[in-house]
Amino acid sequence: MKEVLNYIFSILPSLFSGAWLTIEIFFWTTVVSIPLGLLVAFGLHSNLKLVKAILKFYVWIIRGTPLLLQLIFIFYGLPTVGIVFPRYEAALVAFIINYAAYFAEIFRGGLQAVPVGQFEAAQVLGLSRWQTINRIVRPQVVKIVLPSIGNELINLVKDSSLVYVIGLGDLLRAGNVATARDVSLVPLVLVGCVYLAMTAVLTALLRVVEKKSNVWK
Repeated sequence: MKEVLNYIFSILPSLFSGAWLTIEIFFWTTVVSIPLGLLVAFGLHSNLKLVKAILKFYVWIIRGTPLLLQLIFIFYGLPTVGIVFPRYEAALVAFIINYAAYFAEIFRGGLQAVPVGQFEAAQVLGLSRWQTINRIVRPQVVKIVLPSIGNELINLVKDSSLVYVIGLGDLLRAGNVATARDVSLVPLVLVGCVYLAMTAVLTALLRVVEKKSNVWK
Protein backbone atom coordinates (compact mmCIF):
# COMPACT_ATOMS: atom_id res chain seq x y z
CA MET A 1 0.00 0.00 0.00
CA LYS A 2 2.82 2.37 0.88
CA GLU A 3 4.48 1.68 -2.48
CA VAL A 4 1.24 2.49 -4.30
CA LEU A 5 0.85 5.77 -2.42
CA ASN A 6 4.46 6.70 -3.12
CA TYR A 7 3.91 5.95 -6.80
CA ILE A 8 0.73 8.05 -6.88
CA PHE A 9 2.50 11.00 -5.28
CA SER A 10 5.38 10.64 -7.73
CA ILE A 11 3.15 11.02 -10.82
CA LEU A 12 0.72 13.60 -9.44
CA PRO A 13 2.90 16.60 -10.44
CA SER A 14 2.83 15.61 -14.13
CA LEU A 15 -0.92 14.94 -13.96
CA PHE A 16 -1.58 18.30 -12.31
CA SER A 17 0.57 20.00 -14.95
CA GLY A 18 -1.53 18.34 -17.66
CA ALA A 19 -4.73 19.28 -15.80
CA TRP A 20 -3.64 22.91 -15.76
CA LEU A 21 -3.33 22.89 -19.56
CA THR A 22 -6.79 21.32 -19.76
CA ILE A 23 -8.17 24.11 -17.55
CA GLU A 24 -6.46 26.77 -19.68
CA ILE A 25 -7.99 25.41 -22.89
CA PHE A 26 -11.38 25.18 -21.20
CA PHE A 27 -11.15 28.74 -19.88
CA TRP A 28 -10.11 30.46 -23.10
CA THR A 29 -12.51 28.43 -25.23
CA THR A 30 -15.39 29.38 -22.94
CA VAL A 31 -14.46 33.06 -22.69
CA VAL A 32 -14.14 33.52 -26.46
CA SER A 33 -16.61 31.03 -27.96
CA ILE A 34 -19.69 32.03 -25.95
CA PRO A 35 -19.65 35.73 -27.04
CA LEU A 36 -18.68 34.65 -30.57
CA GLY A 37 -21.53 32.16 -30.63
CA LEU A 38 -23.93 34.89 -29.52
CA LEU A 39 -22.75 37.14 -32.36
CA VAL A 40 -23.21 34.30 -34.85
CA ALA A 41 -26.70 33.66 -33.47
CA PHE A 42 -27.67 37.29 -34.06
CA GLY A 43 -26.09 37.03 -37.52
CA LEU A 44 -28.32 34.04 -38.27
CA HIS A 45 -31.28 36.30 -37.50
CA SER A 46 -29.90 39.02 -39.75
CA ASN A 47 -31.82 40.39 -42.70
CA LEU A 48 -28.59 40.37 -44.74
CA LYS A 49 -28.96 37.26 -46.87
CA LEU A 50 -25.25 36.92 -47.69
CA VAL A 51 -24.20 37.13 -44.03
CA LYS A 52 -26.91 34.69 -43.04
CA ALA A 53 -25.90 32.22 -45.79
CA ILE A 54 -22.20 32.36 -44.82
CA LEU A 55 -22.95 31.79 -41.15
CA LYS A 56 -25.33 28.92 -41.92
CA PHE A 57 -22.62 27.29 -44.01
CA TYR A 58 -20.07 27.77 -41.21
CA VAL A 59 -22.36 26.18 -38.61
CA TRP A 60 -23.22 23.34 -40.99
CA ILE A 61 -19.56 22.54 -41.70
CA ILE A 62 -18.48 22.69 -38.05
CA ARG A 63 -21.38 20.69 -36.66
CA GLY A 64 -21.14 18.14 -39.45
CA THR A 65 -17.48 17.25 -38.96
CA PRO A 66 -15.67 15.85 -35.89
CA LEU A 67 -13.71 18.20 -33.65
CA LEU A 68 -10.75 15.82 -33.96
CA LEU A 69 -10.73 16.28 -37.74
CA GLN A 70 -10.91 20.06 -37.36
CA LEU A 71 -8.00 20.00 -34.91
CA ILE A 72 -5.86 17.91 -37.26
CA PHE A 73 -6.83 20.06 -40.25
CA ILE A 74 -5.84 23.31 -38.52
CA PHE A 75 -2.51 22.05 -37.19
CA TYR A 76 -1.40 19.65 -39.94
CA GLY A 77 -3.46 20.75 -42.94
CA LEU A 78 -3.25 24.54 -42.99
CA PRO A 79 0.58 24.63 -43.10
CA THR A 80 0.34 23.16 -46.62
CA VAL A 81 -1.20 26.47 -47.74
CA GLY A 82 1.17 28.60 -45.69
CA ILE A 83 -0.97 29.08 -42.55
CA VAL A 84 0.97 27.85 -39.53
CA PHE A 85 -0.21 27.80 -35.91
CA PRO A 86 1.86 26.70 -32.91
CA ARG A 87 0.38 23.68 -31.12
CA TYR A 88 -1.33 25.57 -28.31
CA GLU A 89 -2.77 28.27 -30.58
CA ALA A 90 -3.95 25.64 -33.07
CA ALA A 91 -5.83 23.87 -30.29
CA LEU A 92 -7.47 27.09 -29.14
CA VAL A 93 -8.50 28.08 -32.68
CA ALA A 94 -10.03 24.65 -33.31
CA PHE A 95 -11.92 24.57 -30.01
CA ILE A 96 -13.16 28.15 -30.25
CA ILE A 97 -14.40 27.75 -33.83
CA ASN A 98 -16.08 24.44 -32.97
CA TYR A 99 -17.79 25.48 -29.77
CA ALA A 100 -18.82 28.88 -31.13
CA ALA A 101 -20.90 27.06 -33.76
CA TYR A 102 -22.63 24.92 -31.14
CA PHE A 103 -23.25 27.89 -28.86
CA ALA A 104 -24.64 29.81 -31.84
CA GLU A 105 -27.25 27.11 -32.40
CA ILE A 106 -28.11 27.11 -28.70
CA PHE A 107 -28.53 30.90 -28.64
CA ARG A 108 -30.48 30.82 -31.89
CA GLY A 109 -32.95 28.40 -30.33
CA GLY A 110 -33.19 30.63 -27.27
CA LEU A 111 -33.88 33.71 -29.37
CA GLN A 112 -36.58 31.89 -31.31
CA ALA A 113 -38.24 30.89 -28.04
CA VAL A 114 -38.88 34.55 -27.16
CA PRO A 115 -42.37 35.46 -28.47
CA VAL A 116 -42.35 37.96 -31.35
CA GLY A 117 -45.02 39.93 -29.53
CA GLN A 118 -42.49 40.98 -26.91
CA PHE A 119 -40.32 42.63 -29.56
CA GLU A 120 -43.38 44.44 -30.89
CA ALA A 121 -44.39 45.54 -27.39
CA ALA A 122 -40.90 46.92 -26.82
CA GLN A 123 -41.19 48.99 -30.01
CA VAL A 124 -44.55 50.35 -28.87
CA LEU A 125 -42.97 51.35 -25.55
CA GLY A 126 -40.25 53.21 -27.42
CA LEU A 127 -37.36 51.00 -26.30
CA SER A 128 -34.27 51.00 -28.46
CA ARG A 129 -32.95 47.76 -29.98
CA TRP A 130 -30.21 47.58 -27.32
CA GLN A 131 -32.71 48.17 -24.49
CA THR A 132 -34.99 45.51 -25.91
CA ILE A 133 -32.18 42.97 -26.09
CA ASN A 134 -30.70 43.83 -22.69
CA ARG A 135 -33.86 44.24 -20.63
CA ILE A 136 -36.35 41.90 -22.28
CA VAL A 137 -34.61 39.34 -24.47
CA ARG A 138 -31.40 38.64 -22.54
CA PRO A 139 -32.95 37.50 -19.23
CA GLN A 140 -35.31 35.12 -21.02
CA VAL A 141 -32.68 33.73 -23.38
CA VAL A 142 -30.18 33.18 -20.54
CA LYS A 143 -32.72 31.16 -18.57
CA ILE A 144 -33.65 29.11 -21.64
CA VAL A 145 -30.13 28.28 -22.81
CA LEU A 146 -28.34 27.73 -19.48
CA PRO A 147 -28.96 23.95 -19.27
CA SER A 148 -27.75 23.42 -22.84
CA ILE A 149 -24.71 25.64 -22.36
CA GLY A 150 -23.92 23.74 -19.17
CA ASN A 151 -23.96 20.44 -21.05
CA GLU A 152 -21.63 21.84 -23.70
CA LEU A 153 -19.21 23.16 -21.08
CA ILE A 154 -19.04 19.74 -19.42
CA ASN A 155 -18.38 18.21 -22.85
CA LEU A 156 -15.65 20.79 -23.38
CA VAL A 157 -13.78 19.58 -20.29
CA LYS A 158 -13.72 16.06 -21.74
CA ASP A 159 -13.14 17.11 -25.36
CA SER A 160 -10.00 18.96 -24.31
CA SER A 161 -8.32 15.54 -24.16
CA LEU A 162 -8.25 15.56 -27.98
CA VAL A 163 -5.30 17.96 -27.99
CA TYR A 164 -2.99 15.00 -27.41
CA VAL A 165 -3.14 14.30 -31.18
CA ILE A 166 -1.07 17.41 -31.86
CA GLY A 167 1.40 16.68 -29.08
CA LEU A 168 0.17 18.93 -26.29
CA GLY A 169 0.84 17.71 -22.76
CA ASP A 170 -2.69 17.74 -21.39
CA LEU A 171 -4.05 15.60 -18.59
CA LEU A 172 -4.79 12.53 -20.71
CA ARG A 173 -1.40 12.62 -22.41
CA ALA A 174 0.33 12.80 -19.04
CA GLY A 175 -1.63 9.76 -17.92
CA ASN A 176 -0.87 7.84 -21.11
CA VAL A 177 2.85 8.58 -20.81
CA ALA A 178 2.92 7.33 -17.22
CA THR A 179 0.89 4.23 -18.12
CA ALA A 180 3.17 3.31 -21.03
CA ARG A 181 6.33 3.97 -19.00
CA ASP A 182 5.30 2.13 -15.84
CA VAL A 183 2.94 -0.48 -17.34
CA SER A 184 0.29 0.42 -14.79
CA LEU A 185 -3.38 1.37 -14.89
CA VAL A 186 -3.04 3.61 -11.85
CA PRO A 187 -2.26 6.77 -13.89
CA LEU A 188 -5.39 6.31 -16.02
CA VAL A 189 -7.52 5.78 -12.90
CA LEU A 190 -6.11 9.02 -11.47
CA VAL A 191 -6.80 10.80 -14.77
CA GLY A 192 -10.41 9.65 -14.57
CA CYS A 193 -10.65 10.91 -10.98
CA VAL A 194 -9.27 14.33 -11.96
CA TYR A 195 -11.77 14.62 -14.84
CA LEU A 196 -14.59 13.62 -12.49
CA ALA A 197 -13.45 16.24 -9.98
CA MET A 198 -13.34 18.99 -12.62
CA THR A 199 -16.77 18.13 -14.01
CA ALA A 200 -18.20 17.89 -10.48
CA VAL A 201 -16.96 21.40 -9.62
CA LEU A 202 -18.26 22.75 -12.93
CA THR A 203 -21.64 21.07 -12.42
CA ALA A 204 -21.95 22.61 -8.95
CA LEU A 205 -21.11 26.07 -10.31
CA LEU A 206 -23.65 25.70 -13.11
CA ARG A 207 -26.35 24.74 -10.63
CA VAL A 208 -25.63 27.88 -8.63
CA VAL A 209 -25.91 29.99 -11.80
CA GLU A 210 -29.17 28.28 -12.76
CA LYS A 211 -30.64 28.95 -9.32
CA LYS A 212 -29.73 32.62 -9.60
CA SER A 213 -31.34 32.77 -13.03
CA ASN A 214 -34.67 31.83 -11.40
CA VAL A 215 -35.02 35.47 -10.33
CA TRP A 216 -36.11 36.11 -13.94
CA LYS A 217 -39.23 33.99 -13.72
